[in-house]
Amino acid sequence: MSDNPSFVLRGIEDVVYEQRPIPEATGDDVLVEVKKTGICGSDVHYLVAGRIGQFVVEKPMVLGHESSGVVVKVGPKANGIKVGDRVAMEPGAVCRTCDACKSGRYELCPDIEFAATPPYDGTLARYYRIPSDLVYKLPKHLTLEDGAMMEPLSVAVHSVANIAGLRANQSVVIFGAGPVGLLCMAVAKALGARRVIAVDIVPDRLEFAKSYAATETYIPPPLDPGETRMKYSERNAKTMAEKLGIEERGPNSIDLVVDASGAEVSIQTGIMIAKAGGTYVQVGMGSPDVTIPVTLLLTKELNFKGSFRYGPGDYPLAIALVNQGKIDLKPLVTHRFPFDDAIEAFQTTRAGKSSDGKGVIKAIISGPGVSPNDI
Repeated sequence: MSDNPSFVLRGIEDVVYEQRPIPEATGDDVLVEVKKTGICGSDVHYLVAGRIGQFVVEKPMVLGHESSGVVVKVGPKANGIKVGDRVAMEPGAVCRTCDACKSGRYELCPDIEFAATPPYDGTLARYYRIPSDLVYKLPKHLTLEDGAMMEPLSVAVHSVANIAGLRANQSVVIFGAGPVGLLCMAVAKALGARRVIAVDIVPDRLEFAKSYAATETYIPPPLDPGETRMKYSERNAKTMAEKLGIEERGPNSIDLVVDASGAEVSIQTGIMIAKAGGTYVQVGMGSPDVTIPVTLLLTKELNFKGSFRYGPGDYPLAIALVNQGKIDLKPLVTHRFPFDDAIEAFQTTRAGKSSDGKGVIKAIISGPGVSPNDI
């Protein structure tokens, strides 16, 4: 343990490699040697814009939060974890004493220290310190790449299983076939959904979604000249219902809508396509201000919910679904990079495809000295 190379964001479009001090594993903390880290859209957004909402990069910050690794040190109060354990890392340490934490919704803790959210450093380094209750042992046949993918999978588990409370034989529409949308589809399928309808404007994404977890797909029509977004959404919802045989009530209705796109027209269409008394969950982040058909929302008595990160039980359920073979994460990893090529990894993710034209679903950066082929 002589060095801790780290991938640091200093400002907009300004990233460098730096040596950082090796953290000490005190109390109930453990020190993890990071082996695999996925690139999230939020990481790219901080690189491009230097902020997400009220979270502003004001000092150099290590990027990355979708990680797995091997425990190399344990604090004196750490329980159930030992040196050598392969673990998935839940990257948000909470206070454990506030009302949110004590009520079992620790994702709403006002003092959460979330990796790669200003001002807290992330996991794109050789070593990362984390509370021992936020690392989860990986079953023997799961890879470290699987471990890194547990973070976005837990986002999907939280929205579909926890917030929405999806039950078997229900019908689901998911807007957005990016990584989180695809994983929401996978969770819905794993939990026994009868229909999993994927909606996106990119045909290649829908083709992959159909091969991965969706039972049906839908491409929205283009916006007509002079058409308002709300009028477009009304037309889109009507067209979607006609093409897919969706009704507002009964067995052909939609029990759950999940928006993983953040697009205003998707949100509007989702409210319109959901059944009376159904559930709508917003997990995608887009424009901070959108117009919604609020009268329709209340006359349908929709359960309109937000979903943010993950909470109690989400990581264990994510691991269990993969361990039981109900979700396969491997098809989602499309690009792999060594630590020294982290800049290229971010550029590729930002572009949405590599120089050979291959589309990006999830890019994984290996830890310092770790081969991308060692999955």
